[in-house]
Amino acid sequence: MSLSLYDLTVPNYLQTLGAVSGFLKKGAAFCEEQGTSADEIVQARVIDDMLPFSFQIASVAQHSLGAVEGVQAGACYPPKDPGTYTYADLQKLVDDAKSGLEKVTPDALNACEGKDVAFHLGQRQLPFTAENYLLSFAFPNFYFHATTAYDILRARGVKLGKIDFLGQMRMKM
Repeated sequence: MSLSLYDLTVPNYLQTLGAVSGFLKKGAAFCEEQGTSADEIVQARVIDDMLPFSFQIASVAQHSLGAVEGVQAGACYPPKDPGTYTYADLQKLVDDAKSGLEKVTPDALNACEGKDVAFHLGQRQLPFTAENYLLSFAFPNFYFHATTAYDILRARGVKLGKIDFLGQMRMKM
């Protein structure tokens, strides 16, 4: 069995985006139970020199749907965090990324194999092929930021376990 670029990426993105959506819901429910605003989490950080929760979630969206769209366009960019997101905005960002990826067809993404893609970072451009960008740059960033968002919620007291991070696994039935 051979695996295509689509097979290696989109199902994994969807699994983790579903998990992120789930732990964001648990975070909102936790805040409601505690009588606090979920918006207090938006600027939370693991440590002072790290970017806030809002950036972590914006990065999850950018390194999934944004990465696939960027591969198709031949140019990718870092996430934009305007600093004005609410918790509900972040939930919508994840849901929109998931919805967008559900519309990507295997043929459309597989047609990008071997395509040149540049990641623009200020004045610098990092050159990749589509598959190397997705697998060696976008994926590690995607999982890093999803993990960091999870950790911020855990540190705030949200009851999450490994299964919340894994999401809906694709098991043989």
